[in-house]
Amino acid sequence: MDGIDAAEEWLDAWAAQTSEHAARSVELSRQVAALTGTAEDRDGAIRVTVGSTGQVERLELDDRVHELPGPRLAEEIVAVMRRAQAALSSRVSQAVQDTVGADTETGRAVIHSFETRFPVVEREENR
Repeated sequence: MDGIDAAEEWLDAWAAQTSEHAARSVELSRQVAALTGTAEDRDGAIRVTVGSTGQVERLELDDRVHELPGPRLAEEIVAVMRRAQAALSSRVSQAVQDTVGADTETGRAVIHSFETRFPVVEREENR
C-alpha cells in the first residue's frame, strides 16, 4: 500500500466517523425536542409539565390550592416548575448518554447547557 492509498483510507475512515457523529447528533436533537419533564408538590395538588426548552406546557391545580394564600401558591408553582425543569435536564442527560455519549464534546455541551439553565432543586418537604 502506498502513501496515497493510506491517505485515502484514512480520509474514508474520518468521513465515515464524521458522518456517524452527525447522524447521532441529529438523533439527539430529535429526542431532546420530544422530551418533557414533570413534577408535583408533596401532596399532589400542583403538577407542572415543561417542554423541551423548559417552557410550561401544562399546569394542573386541584381544589386544595384554594387553601393557600396567593403569594404562597405562586411560590409553590414556581418551585414545582423548577423541579420539572430539573427532571427535564436529567432526561436530556440520559438521551445524551444514549446517543452521542456524555464524554463527547457535543454531549458535554448539551448537558452543561441544560444543567446550567435547570439545576437540580431540592424538595422543601418541611413547608
